[in-house]
Amino acid sequence: MNYKPLFLLSVFIYLTLSCTKKKESITPEVKSITESVYASGFIKSKKQYEVYSRFSGIIKTIFVTEGMQVKKGDPIFQLDNKDLKIATENARLASATADYKLNADKLQDAGKAIDMATKKLTNDSLLYHRQKNLWSNNIGSKVELEQKELNFENAKVDLARASTNYQDLKRQLKLLSDQSKNNLEIAKLMEDDFIIRSEVDGVVYKINKEKGELTNGLEPEAVIGTDEFIIELSIDELDIVKVKKGQQVLITMDSYKDQVFEAEIITIDPMMNIRTRSFQAEAIFTKKPGALFPNLTAEANILINSKEDALTIPRNYLINDTYVMLEGGKLQKVETGLMDYDLVEIKSGINKTTLIELPEE
Repeated sequence: MNYKPLFLLSVFIYLTLSCTKKKESITPEVKSITESVYASGFIKSKKQYEVYSRFSGIIKTIFVTEGMQVKKGDPIFQLDNKDLKIATENARLASATADYKLNADKLQDAGKAIDMATKKLTNDSLLYHRQKNLWSNNIGSKVELEQKELNFENAKVDLARASTNYQDLKRQLKLLSDQSKNNLEIAKLMEDDFIIRSEVDGVVYKINKEKGELTNGLEPEAVIGTDEFIIELSIDELDIVKVKKGQQVLITMDSYKDQVFEAEIITIDPMMNIRTRSFQAEAIFTKKPGALFPNLTAEANILINSKEDALTIPRNYLINDTYVMLEGGKLQKVETGLMDYDLVEIKSGINKTTLIELPEE
């Protein structure tokens, strides 16, 4: 069998296909370009916080439902506090018993002791001075004079002691009254701690417990926040130096497909999360959806810079961020500028008439 004609036919077909297969090539175009930084995140209620109880206990009452509006100070949960109620009642009884006004009769008795000591001092003073005058006229005995003088001195001591006792008793009664009132207030405050209250004017977004369940102070009982929302963003450490407060952010969410919402960076956390190697930032909506809910996922493009009439090429034509391939396979070094997901600005190295080829993958 003669294989020569078949071989020549195969070579002809190969050469024909090789000649017709051309590399894809383009010339740069002048377009508008915007550079942005990508960030992932989620929607969070402003002042959103998790509710924890200060004590362990059984939930006795739940005052709210999910979605309910609350004011600061409104009760959310009440824990069972029977023992504490007894302690509060005992403190109340002790406070009533130690009330300063109710113990005024004890002070009156102490005041009467002062009056009696004063009268005795006056009487002993008169007797002493009378006996002293008699003794100066050689009437009476020296023993009687000394006895009257001793009674007079003792009366002084008794009056001073009665006055001191009165002041001590007054201070003690006042201290006991104040302490018992303070103990009652402390008991009331501790009893109030068993009522968990809202810290903000806002909305109850989540209730994690049911009536009769045990709280341990380690797991949140509820999530409460305002009806204003922020976007919490996670920015890679490689991009954080480009991000500034006040920059515009374009937000997309799975809940609102094919819609883009506008926001603005308001805070940037200066401390990097070592585990994720990222920084946290917050943004607020300047153009927001009609309805928002906590923990909705979001994707963000933080606008860093933009330029009109920039010389651009598709990013897949750029080699190692430094070169492009000219017609014929020669590499040409270029200086790049702004980049987005599709385009890259070419600042020098080629012009809008330069023909460049798509590099092989």
